[in-house]
Order: sequence, then structure tokens, then C-alpha cells
Amino acid sequence: MTPNRSKRILVVEDDPQLLRLYRAALLVSGFDVIPVSDGIEALYQIDADRPDLVVLDLGLPRLSGHDVQRDLSANARTKHIPILVVTGDPGDLVESANLCILRKPVDPERLSAEVERCLRKANSRSMSK
Repeated sequence: MTPNRSKRILVVEDDPQLLRLYRAALLVSGFDVIPVSDGIEALYQIDADRPDLVVLDLGLPRLSGHDVQRDLSANARTKHIPILVVTGDPGDLVESANLCILRKPVDPERLSAEVERCLRKANSRSMSK
């Protein structure tokens, strides 16, 4: 059993090829992966079963990644969830202690490394409180 197995990662990406790539990379690294393809589906999933981290694309159908990030950051029940935004242009993201940014293009090893770094960052912040 790999050390990441208990960590649930919600991957929110509307491009089916990238969603498969991100899912495969994180599964190989030992994470439990929940793939969704739009912002509304992401919010439903987070409400039903909170993940340990959200990998979030910004250009999503139905509800943008910017709106998802704002909603999660403003909600007391979800503002502690680390968010790794994967984008070519972060634009006007809401500043949050749990926000990490990874610029596209992304290779699988870099994605896994950034997810682990973002989880460590959030964990060290919660331990220092």
C-alpha cells in the first residue's frame, strides 16, 4: 500500500484527455482519484464527500473554475480544502492560504509532485494553528 492511498483527490477537468492523464498520474502515485468534468458536478461531489485536495481547471462548463474556487474559499465548511489550480493563466483567483497554482502544460510527474507539495503545505499550516 502506498502512503498516498488514503488521500482523496477530486480532479475537475473538462478535457477528457487531460482528465484521463491527470487521473492516471495520480493513481500511479497512490492517490484515490474522483474525476469530474464541470464546476457544478465538482461542488456536488465536494458536498457529498469532501476530498483532501481539489485539482481544478479554470475553464469549465456550467460553472467556471474561478467560481468554484471562490465558492470553496468563502464557505466555512470547505475553505480549508487545498486547491491546486492547473491553468495557463490564473487570472483573478481569490487569495487563499490553501491555494496552489500549477501552470500548463503539465506532465504527470510534475502534477503528482505538486499535489503532494500542496497537501504538505496545507498540513503544515493546520499543524501550526
